[in-house]
Amino acid sequence: MKVVIIGAGSWGTALGKLLAEKGKDVYLLARRKEVCESINKRHENPFYLPRIKLPNNLKATVEPNVLRKSELIVLAVPSHALRKTLKSLRDYLPEKPVPLVSTIKGIEEETLATMSQVIKDVLFPEWHSFYTVLSGPSFAEEVARRLPTAVTIAGYEEEITSFVQKTFASQYFRTYRSLDVMGVELAGALKNVIAIAVGISDGLELGLNARAALITRGLAEISRLGVKLGANPLTFSGLAGMGDLVLTCTGSLSRNRTVGLRLGRGEKLKDILAGLTQVAEGVRTTASVRKLAQKVNVETPICEAVYQVLYKKENPYDMVSTLLSRKLKQEFDF
Repeated sequence: MKVVIIGAGSWGTALGKLLAEKGKDVYLLARRKEVCESINKRHENPFYLPRIKLPNNLKATVEPNVLRKSELIVLAVPSHALRKTLKSLRDYLPEKPVPLVSTIKGIEEETLATMSQVIKDVLFPEWHSFYTVLSGPSFAEEVARRLPTAVTIAGYEEEITSFVQKTFASQYFRTYRSLDVMGVELAGALKNVIAIAVGISDGLELGLNARAALITRGLAEISRLGVKLGANPLTFSGLAGMGDLVLTCTGSLSRNRTVGLRLGRGEKLKDILAGLTQVAEGVRTTASVRKLAQKVNVETPICEAVYQVLYKKENPYDMVSTLLSRKLKQEFDF
């Protein structure tokens, strides 16, 4: 099977390694020639996944023609780049649709579209049912090191979703399937915003009680918005929901938690982002979630507080005071 992964960052590289080790012919479609050279000649990606040896059958290229005979396509670019990337590549896609696997966790800021909605906007209708999304608690570095991981793969068609599930499953990478595309996509995007909030709390040294409260109430916000938009509420208690939320809010490898942590310690957002080598999706997603929640009239106080810190330069400690001083209410309201 020929697999093409659009994007040669840490996650695209880690999944490429996994599939190559399963005997697939894997090609990373990269933007930078130096990334391709390192992967093809030295079998490593020092730019995004250093100190990891890559299989010989994992190759990289900047040539979009590699897509023409692909049998499975993985999308591993930042959410804000997907629409532009697909528009530039759609003329190179195979004549007949093949399974698409999105690993992207974000929401477009201008359109408020999830990645499945971007696919429907950009690609021909015959491609839409071939879309799937892979999400769950999964740091790229740990997957590349073959550490035990479990994820959810959601799609519209049982047969296609099952095929993708089996394609990615390995002795250390367990895959579950779902038909709740909307729920899995929203959970993956919104957890990054909550992770920034938890990072701010940790940076302010507010303790483990505060961390647990933010994670739990953050899950309530994610679930409330997701259900309003038609998602299955059970999705948010699974790997794509609670699982990914806990990992991103507590793991030292989390870019979004790191952004919050440094904000809580007094650093400026522009300085933090300037020093990152990869995208922290939660920063952009915060603005998208705020607009989306306002559009459908759903209360998301933690996401709103993060927005005020990121975009209105509110003091991080004031974020905590605002949340704690809200009107008292019942715990469950849906």
